[in-house]
Amino acid sequence: MRFHPSRSLLTKYVLIIISALVMVPFALPIVTLLSFAPIQLLEGGVPRPKYPNATELERLWHEEAKRLDGASDAAIDEALRRLKERYAAAELFWVDRTGATRLQLPPNPSIPPAWTPGYTVQFMKERVDADPFTVVAFIGGDPKQGFMTLAIHRADIRPEGQRMREHYAKIFAVGSAAILGGFLFLSLVFFNRIRRRLVRLQEAMTSDSGNGLPGTIHVQNDDEIGRLESTFNQMVRKLERSRLREAEEEALRKDLIAKLSHDLRTPLTAIRGHAYSLRGEPLSERGRGSIDLIERKIDYLGQLIENLFSYTLLSSGKYPYRPRQVDIVRTAKTLFAGWYPAFEQAGFDIESDLPDAPVYWEADTEWLERVLDNYFQNVLRHAKSGRYIYLGVSADDEGSIRIADRGPGMGGESAEKGAGLGLTIIALMLKEMNLRQEIESSAEGTTVAIRPKRPPVRGWAAD
Repeated sequence: MRFHPSRSLLTKYVLIIISALVMVPFALPIVTLLSFAPIQLLEGGVPRPKYPNATELERLWHEEAKRLDGASDAAIDEALRRLKERYAAAELFWVDRTGATRLQLPPNPSIPPAWTPGYTVQFMKERVDADPFTVVAFIGGDPKQGFMTLAIHRADIRPEGQRMREHYAKIFAVGSAAILGGFLFLSLVFFNRIRRRLVRLQEAMTSDSGNGLPGTIHVQNDDEIGRLESTFNQMVRKLERSRLREAEEEALRKDLIAKLSHDLRTPLTAIRGHAYSLRGEPLSERGRGSIDLIERKIDYLGQLIENLFSYTLLSSGKYPYRPRQVDIVRTAKTLFAGWYPAFEQAGFDIESDLPDAPVYWEADTEWLERVLDNYFQNVLRHAKSGRYIYLGVSADDEGSIRIADRGPGMGGESAEKGAGLGLTIIALMLKEMNLRQEIESSAEGTTVAIRPKRPPVRGWAAD
């Protein structure tokens, strides 16, 4: 795949940065213009403020108080109601010459019913330069007639332009943040697309298309990640071709072994027949020894061919497996009784520990018998020097079968030591039956224990 600089992820991101650098010098004046345009419009006199400013409002309130010179209580109440309609957002009340609070618009529980000189001074101190803006005027300009009060929030008497000018810093900050946020949003979208594509590639690498290999992935763009996806697809195709060749070679190898196993059985049968015929002829002591050797080697070669054939069937999954509930005590006892004469003839000390109660496993009887046969055969062949065999079955911990000898151990020398194909077959059979073997071997002997596999611990593989 050819590299196109215009499609590179680096090129795209550099373009985003350049666009941001070019846009910022133009965007800031635009934000400033948009911030001041409403201010200029409002201060141009088109919309009028709802209430006068503080100075004007104070002047008007004192004029209204002077007009009430000598007015009755009812007239003062009527005047306050009229002013309340004009200044709806304000709080109005008046106090008579005796210090009693009269009309309150609206009622305010914090205003006392009677005013003392101390409270009056405290009220005036609290309301100086405070919010709400408060104007106190003597009725008729005479302290002896009482006073009237107007309180209104400063935000209601501040010009709109002034209020917006006070918020200009916020408006400018919001505009600048919007520009920066737009750049960050574009960057986020850019990197999020890269992340999604990388996650998709990771999922494709860890998925299984059914043949033990990941499937190919659709290449969307001709950039760095796209080239990585193409390389991954090439690797998957090479692995598929390699897996196909491996399967063909494995099938060819198994077919060759099966044919060789079959073809070798015929001459071995003929040789065994001729060896048996020679025993009927007059032979010297040396000749009879040669016949014994020939028969042993024929048996060994026959067993080797049988193991080779069984291994081929096991590895290809074609060896018949029929699991059922098996009493391992009865199976071990029956099989050991068949081997008893052979061990006794070879001069072995034979020990067994088999319980009376049955112990059941889910297994194939023929497979389990073959596993035990192989162990007994190995003891007879390779541990003959120890002249000892032990077979035990325990019901503890889901049951176990133990076989022990006093031979030279698995690392010792043996005249009949083979390639270990029998042990490989045993391992495959035990794995299929969900069993495991524990082997302890030293120069003093070997102990093999067969047990059911333990359930896997969370986070760890099964044994």
